[in-house]
Amino acid sequence: MKVAVAGAGNVGQYVAADLVRRGHEVLLIDKDEDLIRQHKHEIDCEWVFADACEPLSLREMGLDTCDVLVAATGDDKVNLVAALLAKQEFAIPRVLARVNHPKNEWLFNETWGVDVSVSPPHLLTSLVEEAVTVGDLVTLLRLEQGNALLVEFTLDEESPSAGKVIAELDLPRDCALVAIVRNDHVIVPRDETPLMVGDEVLALSSPDSQGALEETLSGVKGGSDREVG
Repeated sequence: MKVAVAGAGNVGQYVAADLVRRGHEVLLIDKDEDLIRQHKHEIDCEWVFADACEPLSLREMGLDTCDVLVAATGDDKVNLVAALLAKQEFAIPRVLARVNHPKNEWLFNETWGVDVSVSPPHLLTSLVEEAVTVGDLVTLLRLEQGNALLVEFTLDEESPSAGKVIAELDLPRDCALVAIVRNDHVIVPRDETPLMVGDEVLALSSPDSQGALEETLSGVKGGSDREVG
């Protein structure tokens, strides 16, 4: 897979290096020539001196050949413009964007060409809540402009799901269990997999089915529908 990363700061460099380690072809873009010169030897990818907000520069570097764009600069305006250009001008199939200031998160949607946005402050809050909350459904991540949610529920002793196998659960439509974390080990859910008290259940859900999913797992009618982040 060919990935363009806009922004060669600490975040962009980390993403680029991780993608290279995973065998992907990476273009790392930045308009700071000194920064590129200083760090170019550290990551075995194609470093591009260009402005991620300039369509001509992006065309010359071959952005239209990329499968994914990651807008990872420290400026939300730059990330939005880069995402919009990638989607509308170059038809990049998958666009991910970093949200630096939480107040701007509402802008990072399909109107601006963003498929998935990541807000570090909100994500940190979600992870804190996920670590301390038992018996409540916690939203960890919103995908596809909020149409799909990655949620977590830790089974407590009151959960009617504890002691059942997954095939016995009456899961609502538009919900799927994707992983179970038990004793620091990840278990791939199967019909015959039993659920136990203390299991962290990760699921994908539509917003409309979130409450019904929590009711299934907690036994509390209506659920708390807690969303963090």
